[in-house]
Amino acid sequence: MPQIPTDHLEAASTLAVVISSKDPLLFLSDDLRIIAASTSFCRAFEIDPATVSGKRLGELGNGEWAMPKLQSLLTATATGSASVESYEIDLKRPDQKTRQLVVHAQTLDDGDLDHIRLLLAITDVTDMRAAARLKDDLIRDKAILLQEVQHRVANSLQIIASVLMQSARRVQSEEARGHLQDARHRIMSIAALQRQLSASPGGSIELRTYFTQLCQSLGASMIAEPERLSIQVTVDDSIVDAEVSISLGLVLTELVINALKHAFPDDRIGTIAIDYRSSGEDWTLSIADNGIGMPGGEDAPKAGLGTGIVEALVKNLNGVITLTDANPGTVVTISRRETSDVQADLSSAA
Repeated sequence: MPQIPTDHLEAASTLAVVISSKDPLLFLSDDLRIIAASTSFCRAFEIDPATVSGKRLGELGNGEWAMPKLQSLLTATATGSASVESYEIDLKRPDQKTRQLVVHAQTLDDGDLDHIRLLLAITDVTDMRAAARLKDDLIRDKAILLQEVQHRVANSLQIIASVLMQSARRVQSEEARGHLQDARHRIMSIAALQRQLSASPGGSIELRTYFTQLCQSLGASMIAEPERLSIQVTVDDSIVDAEVSISLGLVLTELVINALKHAFPDDRIGTIAIDYRSSGEDWTLSIADNGIGMPGGEDAPKAGLGTGIVEALVKNLNGVITLTDANPGTVVTISRRETSDVQADLSSAA
């Protein structure tokens, strides 16, 4: 075995620290010859401590440490032209699983440029990497399962909506028929949301697509003459959590249904305009029509189920409702400000 010259031998205290370290350490000369190895290194990589001193790095074990790129980086680190920080290597040994290691190297320079030494620290991240891969696999599987559940829920809601429509056609009472149709439209709102959720990452909803699809669905089921009535949707690039989108979608559904049912009697021509804008945590949703406007006095409609639903949802959103006479028509505005007090008062009936 080659002998290390006495002028290269380190102080006994330094060697003692390296050898007794709880972390796998190698103490190397600038030509990558091993001066000392920690007991934990020898134990972790199944190397006889008595065979280590004086060997070159690539001669350790069965030669598995003979990694040309690592050796080049260490040599460059000894000359000061490179550094090894969090360098990842795969240690491959016969009949054993590959281990993922992270290597850190630094020079120990006492001022004698002829005696540059390297301290090599090795961290085994095999189990950590495996755990991370398992976590990623579980997250991916969960996302796939969630999308499948959302898709099935959307299909089920569509079936329920169809059953309600068939029931509405069979009942004799106009009032009962109206309630069944309203229930169907509310279910369609949730079904549209489920379709968006199944195609959206992370449970977030892009409102422009959601509101557009929702209004198209409402128009297709409630507007018999598209040349007479239309719904226009203008939404910015807002993306909201699924929970918020549920409330916004139901509010929009109720107010659009209300406008279609009451704002355009006697085959009146008109438009319903949806507008949504947000800035930070603040947002504004408006539903405007150019219909007959809100009747007052004794002709004012009584608050119904739709009104109660809207008021409850807006309160849950920490929003405020305002009604404005558009002359012609009506504008219902729901807004949320971070400093707003929730004072909702909606007098129109859905």
